[in-house]
Amino acid sequence: MRLSRLPALLALALAATAVSAAETVYVLDPGHTFPSFEADHMGMSTWRGKFNRSRGEVRLDRERGTGQVEVAIDARSINFGLDALNEWAVGDQFLDTARYPEATYRGKLTDFRDGAPTRAEGELTLHGVTRPLTLTIDRFKCQPHPLHKRDWCGADAHATFDRSQFGLDAGRDYGFDMNITLRIQVEADIKTDEAAP
Repeated sequence: MRLSRLPALLALALAATAVSAAETVYVLDPGHTFPSFEADHMGMSTWRGKFNRSRGEVRLDRERGTGQVEVAIDARSINFGLDALNEWAVGDQFLDTARYPEATYRGKLTDFRDGAPTRAEGELTLHGVTRPLTLTIDRFKCQPHPLHKRDWCGADAHATFDRSQFGLDAGRDYGFDMNITLRIQVEADIKTDEAAP
């Protein structure tokens, strides 16, 4: 290698390091992240429920306007507020959590405005089926956490999809609307080597 090329190569290496350093990794706070949903009940009312357990992370580069999100939802933690319905939902007539214990969403953060993403374009895997799903991000904010003194982000996002496309068509013969609205409230702390308090 010619020595005259060494400064240029070092400059490229430093530039690449600077770019990667701009990306921040946030870990979802399971105590403040609850995917929830709204589903029709025979056109008479709207049933609402949530999942009590989830995990994941967000990778964000606000300067470049790029990022990724990954969320894993424990399908066994579904909660309608009614024990009998929870037991039915995890059974083989619906979510079949013995075979499909998790639902996942993986996507890219897009359409940044003033350093904040307004969409996530990715795929939802539910009941063993993977299909494209775009989330609309209604609110996204980052600031120092008042207690932990580290970077902290929060967001609200939603999407509507046809559950029958994931093999979840229970109730269709009784007039249930197959569309479900998924809502995700999420808070995440910057990833550190220390365990969260």
